[in-house]
Amino acid sequence: MTTRILLDSRKFRVEAVEVPDREGRTRTREVVRHPGAVVILPLLPDGRVLLIRNRRFAVNATLYELPAGTREPGEADDVGALRELEEETGYQAATLSPLVRFFASPGFCDEEMIGFVASDLTPSAQRLDATEHIEIEPVDVATFREMLRDGRIVDGKTLACGLYWLSFVAPDMKGAP
Repeated sequence: MTTRILLDSRKFRVEAVEVPDREGRTRTREVVRHPGAVVILPLLPDGRVLLIRNRRFAVNATLYELPAGTREPGEADDVGALRELEEETGYQAATLSPLVRFFASPGFCDEEMIGFVASDLTPSAQRLDATEHIEIEPVDVATFREMLRDGRIVDGKTLACGLYWLSFVAPDMKGAP
């Protein structure tokens, strides 16, 4: 495959990639190359899920989300998850468990997202980037489930991790609804 860089930015790169079609002809497709990201489903000691309300300029809306962020070069997934959790929520986690891995938008982007469940949380301090506008929003599990169901949560990574957790992990948790 022949590749040409169209854009090289701080967080990702856009490439024009030559790929064969079914008849063997060459076609050009644009692909976003991304270092990957971590997503964290934080559980407070009382069992509530710690969501964030995040101002997203690309969609001109404030969204309910799970905390998440781009992996730094050479950074282990769990280290990035703990860093992002503290930066965005102001909480540290003593326990971090793998949840799910998925590709965010594989039709045009190679970004792999790695989800974790964070528990045994203790307060620390938020460390937001200059352009981040984030407020924390703890919700009980029943409310979280309802928000996923009724369309209040429209963020893909939060839908994927939240539904996966509710379907496969939360029922096995002692005392979980």
